[in-house]
Amino acid sequence: MTRPRETAAYAALVTAAVVWGGSVVAQKVALGPFSAVEVSVFRGIGALCLLIPLWWIQERSVIRWSVRDLGVFTALGLGVLGNHLLVLYGLHYIDAGAAGVIIGASPAITAFLSSLLIKDVPFRSVWVGCALSFLGVAFVSGIKPDSATGGENPVLGGILVVLALISWALYTIGSRRVMERVSPLTVNWTTLFISIVLQIPLLWTDHKVLVAGFETVPLSGWIALGYVIVFATALGQQAWLYGVSGIGPSRAGIFVNLIPVSALFLSVLILGERVGLGELVGIVLILVGVWLVNRSSSG
Repeated sequence: MTRPRETAAYAALVTAAVVWGGSVVAQKVALGPFSAVEVSVFRGIGALCLLIPLWWIQERSVIRWSVRDLGVFTALGLGVLGNHLLVLYGLHYIDAGAAGVIIGASPAITAFLSSLLIKDVPFRSVWVGCALSFLGVAFVSGIKPDSATGGENPVLGGILVVLALISWALYTIGSRRVMERVSPLTVNWTTLFISIVLQIPLLWTDHKVLVAGFETVPLSGWIALGYVIVFATALGQQAWLYGVSGIGPSRAGIFVNLIPVSALFLSVLILGERVGLGELVGIVLILVGVWLVNRSSSG
């Protein structure tokens, strides 16, 4: 398939990063009335209601999968599942602003794994930047619960968010090769569908609104879930895959820099969270590390 122009790819990646910053805050709000699995499943179902009609209008194609294709798409679906659920569970223990700062390290994690798995960037070129970004993550996650920010258990929350980023990095790397022959829209909805199927059994062990009733959900909860469905899952993920197909996973990762800025601003504005020295130092370390990774990989 024809790759997007770089300008369009860059615009798509900026859009994805900005809406994902807001998504961190929206997910935190949604976790009030909904459980983590409910948010993940409902967001996926809602996004599919938007993506499948759009895919049918644009492509009107029949998907023919071999056994190997099924295995690849299932693996990508696990990447989506891991990213969605681990972030949500992490937000139980860490503030949205701090989680957004940690998510800013995603480019370093993607570049690190990309250099090891597909060797598109030499590891010796990115290890210093990766180390700085990881130090920033450790600094943010190590904030004590009684400090200005950090949540109930920032260490556990930070670990879960980092695992979510690893899951997303593997998804990003794996989807690049698949999108050489399949459109980003097809990859988006099919992997999302698989992730939902895999999560449905988990509703038996992690549910809240399914017991309390949908009438117990406040308006803020529905607005937050709607934002996650429309912007973070349908629009954001589609824009991200479109951008990755145009410029590749290593270069695309740098645009995640916008997520911590958006997440911190909205967490203060909407949730009333305080930004402490830890977040500021952490974001500086992470962004400097990501800058080094980007400079090394583009040089």
